[in-house]
Order: sequence, then C-alpha cells, then structure tokens
Amino acid sequence: MSNLSGKVVAITGAASGIGLACAQACLEAGAKVALIDRDADALKAVCFDLGADAVPVVTNLLDKDSVAEMLPQILDHCGRLDVFHANAGAYIGGDIVEGDPDAWDHVLNLNINAAFRSVHAVLAHLARQGSGDVVLTSSIAGVIPVVWEPIYTASKHAVQAFTHTARRQMSKHGVRVGAVLPGPVVTALLDDWPKAKMEQALAEGSLMQPKEVADCVVFMITRPPNVTIRDLVLLPNAVDL
Repeated sequence: MSNLSGKVVAITGAASGIGLACAQACLEAGAKVALIDRDADALKAVCFDLGADAVPVVTNLLDKDSVAEMLPQILDHCGRLDVFHANAGAYIGGDIVEGDPDAWDHVLNLNINAAFRSVHAVLAHLARQGSGDVVLTSSIAGVIPVVWEPIYTASKHAVQAFTHTARRQMSKHGVRVGAVLPGPVVTALLDDWPKAKMEQALAEGSLMQPKEVADCVVFMITRPPNVTIRDLVLLPNAVDL
C-alpha cells in the first residue's frame, strides 16, 4: 500500500467528486488532508465523516483575497504542506454555435485562472522547503481535442501547457509538478450531458468512478523523489482514443 504517513495533502474542490475521492484515498494512505472548497456546509459534513485527519479550508477560488488566505489556513491547521492538488474545475460541452459565452467565462475562469492562481499561492512555500508535489486535474481533452467539448478542451490544453512549463521551472527547487488526465468520470460535472448520451456511456462502460482517478493520484505522489509522473492518462476500456 502507498504510504503518505506524516504528509499533508491539500486538495481543491474536495467536497465532492474526484476531490473527495482523492481525500479519502490520501487519508487511507496515512496523510492528513486539508479539504478545500467554497461550500462550508458540505466541507463540514464530509470532514466530520472522514475523521480528525480531514481538515476543512473554506476558500473561494474565484476570489483572489480568499485564495491569499488559503495557504495560511492550511499551515495553521496542519503545520506543513507536502502535496497540493489543484483539482477544482467546471465542465461545459455542446454545440459552439448554440453556446453561452457567459457560461464559457465561468468554466475558463475556474479551470484556468483559478487553478493557476491556487497553484501559485503554494509554490514559493514549497520551493523554500525544497520539496513537494503539485498535481493538476487535467483531462484526456487536454491532449486530444474532443469535438463535443470545445471550451472545456481549450481549458484543459491550457492546464497541460501550464503544468509542463511550471514543472520545468520548479524541478530545480525539488518540487514535482504533474497532471492526471482522466477520461469521462461519473461526477456532477457531467450533469449537463444529454440524458441519452449519459445512458449510452453507462451502458457501454465508457465512464470511470472517482476512486479510480484517486488511486492514480496517490500513485503519482508516492513515487521515489527522483521520479516525476509527468502525465498519467487513464481511460475506460470502452473509450477508443
């Protein structure tokens, strides 16, 4: 079993979906976990269920002042930070001609600007201590353009570019940066999929569960210090890409 004993892991978007599954997996591996989300009530409930090593850190990633308070809260509650997982994000698909640019703005702001700002908020701290991991939740759409998802695909291509430029800059500080790139996962982000598309995907076995992504994240952050998992792509067998 992967060992995170003595480590502190912070995860954004941790009140549900992939973030919550990653929190559970890290706790099982022995870590203390700071769960970051803007939903204070949901955080309180999940942390109560997860136990004393699960710490809520209420943060609105779209508010720069709130993000500025994120790391101080983590350090105050947990004493240190070893792993930062920028997981929070939003999804939008559909025909671009019929799309709503205001809805696009929300997805792009959360998936790109907020993700990058949250990572930036912890990088100097990790560099000073000379160690740490940063993981970004990307997507297979970050490397293969998905015709149904032009805006989401664009956002995840940006995440990939940021991940690999940041990785190359941070390596000299002993900080690893990598991305996990899942195919379709059963989360609330897919709530706007057409009903027929969702039913077909479930019937074909072309959707994964959040825990399958979480297991990959734990694998990434428990490699020996001289090894970086740059990209970890995982797909359901029924997805032919």
